[in-house]
Amino acid sequence: MSWIDELKFDDRGLLPAIAQDAATGEVLMLAYCNREAVRLTQESGFAHYFSRSRQQMWKKGESSGHLQTVRKIAYDCDADTLLFQVDQAVAACHTGRRSCFFNQVDGDTAHQVGEPLFDPEAVYAGAPTTANILPALAQVVGQRRGGDPETSYVAHLLAGGAKHIGAKLTEEAAELTAAIAGEDDQAVVHEAADLLFHMVVALASRGIAPETVLEELVRRFGTSGHAERAARPQ
Repeated sequence: MSWIDELKFDDRGLLPAIAQDAATGEVLMLAYCNREAVRLTQESGFAHYFSRSRQQMWKKGESSGHLQTVRKIAYDCDADTLLFQVDQAVAACHTGRRSCFFNQVDGDTAHQVGEPLFDPEAVYAGAPTTANILPALAQVVGQRRGGDPETSYVAHLLAGGAKHIGAKLTEEAAELTAAIAGEDDQAVVHEAADLLFHMVVALASRGIAPETVLEELVRRFGTSGHAERAARPQ
């Protein structure tokens, strides 16, 4: 008997799930899960929910790339509410804020706290832009996972595993190096795009969203490269 069998879903087959930052304890959002969403969350390691308005399953971050990597799952004493402790890429809220709970009550009034971390119009507009191309690529890579390696290049790369993906990264980095040393600017741009694409595939093979890397660059911004390297654990 699975622990999922102990959960008490409502008459619609749903129960609420709270997503909490695994590192800080901040409550990020509340959504609903059906049994399949719970199963997918446990098996994939990424938060899945069921949309009551659209009546369909959704993987958090599937459109934006702002995935929730689930570190721990718990449920309450009544077995009718889930708690996902997650690593949240960029932000949880569709408004661009880190948490959906940004309306802070103060007496008889409420005011918004926290600044948006991304532009929702750019991220959710549909067509990729320079602002959201990496999440868009990550979404496509996720859709191709498990596809036919004979017809999908991404599926072929992922099926080859870490060794094959690493070899492609080395190859693409070498081609970019050669272009920088002796080819025109367009060739450099072309090779750099190839390297970025293969980097997205490599990150996806480890379940890492591109935004997680961008967050690290934001963290390092303004810090001397020498100082940052010196501060790394030996």
